Order: sequence, then structure tokens, then C-alpha cells
Amino acid sequence: MADLKLTDISKRYGSMSVIEKLSLSIDDGEFVVLVGPSGCGKSTLLRMIAGLEPITGGDLVIGGVRANDIPPQKRDTSMVFQSYALFPHMTVRENISFGPRVRGEPKAETETRIRRAAEILNLGDYLDRRPGQLSGGQRQRVAMGRAIVRDPKVFLFDEPLSNLDAKLRIQMRTEIKALHQKLGTTIVYVTHDQIEAMTMADRIVVMNSGRIEQVGTPLELYDNPANTFVAGFIGSPAMSFLQGRTTSENGRPVATLGDGTKLPIARGPGERPVTIGIRPEAYRRDPEGTLNLSVSVVEPTGPEIHVFGTIASEEVRVVLRDRDLPKPGEQLRLSVPVEHVHLFDTQGGQRLGGDFH
Repeated sequence: MADLKLTDISKRYGSMSVIEKLSLSIDDGEFVVLVGPSGCGKSTLLRMIAGLEPITGGDLVIGGVRANDIPPQKRDTSMVFQSYALFPHMTVRENISFGPRVRGEPKAETETRIRRAAEILNLGDYLDRRPGQLSGGQRQRVAMGRAIVRDPKVFLFDEPLSNLDAKLRIQMRTEIKALHQKLGTTIVYVTHDQIEAMTMADRIVVMNSGRIEQVGTPLELYDNPANTFVAGFIGSPAMSFLQGRTTSENGRPVATLGDGTKLPIARGPGERPVTIGIRPEAYRRDPEGTLNLSVSVVEPTGPEIHVFGTIASEEVRVVLRDRDLPKPGEQLRLSVPVEHVHLFDTQGGQRLGGDFH
């Protein structure tokens, strides 16, 4: 196992900068997920760690050794790709053992590793089958087995579940998390799916336009997003935003919305314009509530009711857990506990907290 340290890592293609002076430390045995929208640089960063992309600037240190100029096959990392990258004419056993055979490793040792990987991944009954005879989830397990048999210091996963259907994705993310708990190996995992990130990671790295927006545990990012980008990206359904101005009424801090609605807040940053963030599940039906939701669309999902509508002429989504379905055109009175009202700077989008700088 090994830790990773990225210091001022940069990647440029000619005059175009994809990643600029990015720094990140990953502890030995940690499961870190890089998440962000398409084009944010997360896969490029993973490929630089693997050695598949040259590093333009900065230092990459794996297990205490500078790895910038070490070829991929000598970095002691193993990568699982989105496309599985299996040889269709080879059996599962041959696919898993391909790397050790090419490197000329002893057959007895290779066979021991194959059996161990097959046991971990429940592939024992499929070793003599070819990839075309397997389901998508089984093929992904074979790709993981090929990585395990190398016994690397670091596992790298590049959106490995994106080709699977919804049910298989849920199953496989549980299996990958269980794999990490068994092996304890450092994992760097790339996905654009924030639900994958939330359910699997020890820490999440939220990326945007080649830079890191925030690093933290899933609940740290969910409860205390650093800015409106993180707040809107982490969480499903996403946080909704209202525009307002903080002031006070009868000595108590409030945020005044565009239509004059007063929303109680925990404390205010003086009088200033703010962006107000509220997670959909934070709303409560409340006859005495100050918020008025004009209902447009209602989506019952079973355990929840998703209600789309407007508050102060701005679109929001509200998640309710009672069984009383509102109707389109209805007006719902809502309240939000003050501890669930997030305030952000209107201009830069940064979270307002602490001494409200």
C-alpha cells in the first residue's frame, strides 16, 4: 500500500491549460473519489497518476518516491477502465493472469493470486468462460480481478460503472466498497455520479474546470458546502437556490426574498444580498410557515413525494415524506429549520459562515 502526494500538478496541451497547480494528499489505504462534471479534468488527473498522461508541471509522489518519470508498468498501480478492456478470445482465467504471464512471473504464484482474486470477487465458477458469456457486472469483476492479481500499491478506477444498468451499478458499488474493506489498498476512483461518490468514498474531491473546489468526507460536503457549485453538485435531488437580502426584523436575523417573504435564518452577515441554498428535504409543511410554494408538478416516488414549483418566482424542488399529495396549482405553506438554511455570497458563490467575511 502507499500514500500519494500531488504538489502543484499541471497539465497543458500546447497553450490550453487543463489542470493548473493542483495539490492533493491521499493517505495510505484511503478511498478517495474524484467527482465533477464532464471536462473538469478528473480522468486526466487519474491518467497522470497512472502514467498514461505525461505531467506538464509539479510533482507526483507515490509511496515516498517521485513518480513523474517512472513508466506506467513500474509505478505499482493498477487501473480499471470504463470499457473493461478484456480480451474476448481469452477465458476469465487467462484475462486475469495476462499481466503476470507477460511479466514472466512464476506460474505457481500466479495461480495462487488468481484463486485469491476469484474468491474475493466470486468468480470461481466462471474462470473457464469467455467475456462474451458473462454479464456486464461479471465482466467488470474480471477487470477488477486483473487489477487485484497485480497486488498493486494503488488501485485506479476510471468511471468503471458507467456502462452498467442502474441495478447493477448499485450492486457493483457495494462490491467495490467491500473489496476496499477486504484489501485495505489505496483507491483513487473517478466518477461524474455524485451518488457513487457519496456512498463509496472516505473523502470526496470535487473538481471543476481543472481545479479543486472542496475536499472532505461525504457528510462534510453535504452539510457544509464551500460554495454554490459544490452545494448544487453534491446531493440528489440538488439544492435549490433563492435570491434575497439579509436584514433583521424585531431584532432577529431574516433573509428577505424578492417578493418580500421573510425567511428566518440562524444569524446574519449584516445587510447584504445573498444566495440562499435549501436542500429539498429540509422543507416542512407548516400552516404557519413563511414560504409559499406554488405547485406545478408532483412526482410520487413511493417513499417520497417530489414537488416542483416556485417560491418568490424562483424554481425549487421540495421533497415531502407524508402521503398527502398536493395538486398542480395548489399553494403550499412551508418552513425551513434555520440550521438548514445555507447562505452564499451572491457574486463569488462562496459560503458565508463564521464571522461572515
